[in-house]
This record gives sequence, structure tokens and C-alpha cells, in this order.
Amino acid sequence: MTHHHHETGRDHPARAMSPSLLRMSAAERFVAALAIAGVLWVAVWWVMAIDRGLGVRDIAYLPQVAEIDRSFPINVYDLVAMGAWQRIGAFGAIRNTERDRIHGAIATVGLTGFERRPIAGLSGGQMQRVLFARLLLQDSRLIVLDEPFNAIDERTVADLVALVHRWHGEHRTVLAALHDMNLVRRHFPQTLLMAREPIAWGETGLVLTPENLIKARRMCEAFEEAAAECAVAAE
Repeated sequence: MTHHHHETGRDHPARAMSPSLLRMSAAERFVAALAIAGVLWVAVWWVMAIDRGLGVRDIAYLPQVAEIDRSFPINVYDLVAMGAWQRIGAFGAIRNTERDRIHGAIATVGLTGFERRPIAGLSGGQMQRVLFARLLLQDSRLIVLDEPFNAIDERTVADLVALVHRWHGEHRTVLAALHDMNLVRRHFPQTLLMAREPIAWGETGLVLTPENLIKARRMCEAFEEAAAECAVAAE
């Protein structure tokens, strides 16, 4: 889906949220809509009422890296291991099977040998790899990614996009908030374009048209319910 985000005094490029919508149940679509509004965990409780087959452990969320306190004294292994808490509980022991899963997830994102490194010593790309490894360990049906490729190197982007394709092949739903329209066009089959309200939803090639993107960019003023459109030159 594509979400054109507005804040007072700032003009943002169109933002993409691109899930595998064709595979989404009604409950998952509801989660997607609430995730766009930034209230994902409210959605979780609604999902439990709407679809008893979709529980908390079926939803994984990746926050923006900027929202994570990198000064917190935790290393790579322990942060990735947090993805297993649904299976082992807050105070459960990490047994050999779970250790193998943790090491496997770390290896999958290319960080073998980094297990004991504090997250404060990681680059932006390495930190994002760690967060994707935690998602792998969660093994969820619905994966929500908030700006997963922002400010990281191209090699890391390519490796993490490959994981998104892997999840898609495993019939999981991936909902990603993105600014990079070229990335959306190449890798996400379905898109919702929004600018305070939905503009278009469907196949990405039919949604990200010049006309739709111009309309989204015209809504560049303060985020007010009654605000009128303003004129912005087309790129």
C-alpha cells in the first residue's frame, strides 16, 4: 500500500505500504488498515474477536530503527532471541532447539560471528539485519514493516528484500511502509496509495501512475481533516 504522510510544515514523498493483499483474510485487511493509522496493537485485539484463528503470535512488527534505543545494553544474540518469547515465555529457558533457531536466523541475515556484539556497535544496516533475524524467529503469518529499508546500504536492502520474497513464497502477508516508489514497483505486487484518504488500491502498476502520484503530492499542507488541496508542480 502507499501512504502519503503529512506533518505540519513538511512535505513527504509518497509512502508505500505494499502487502500481499490477495492472500489477506478480512481480519488481516483490518490489521493492515489499523497499522496504517499507527495503532497496530489495537488491531491485535480486534483480530482476536474477528478471526479466532489469527492470534498475537501470528503478527510480527518491525519498528523504524530510529525508534530503538541503541544505547540499551543488549547484544545481537539476546535481541534476536527476543523473537522466541511467544514460544518460551518471558522467563523460560532457551533450549537447544531454540538456540539452533536463533543461530540459524542470525546466519540467514549474514551476521554469524556478531552474536556477542552490543547493538550500540552495529552499523545501521547491521542493526536492520538483526531486527529481520528477530522477525524470522517470530515465524508469524502477518509481518508489518515500518520503513524497513530507510538509510541502509544497497547490499543490505537487496538481502532483506530477498527475505521479503521468501516470506511471500511461504504464503505470509507482508505489509511494508516505504517511500521508495521504485522499490515498491519492483518487489510489491499490491499497493494502497494514500494521502489523508485512499487514492488507489490494487496492482502496483495500476496504482502508482503519474496522475495518482501527482494527486498524492498535492496534499502537502498540514494534516487537517478540513484542509484543502494545494498546488504542487509535477516532477
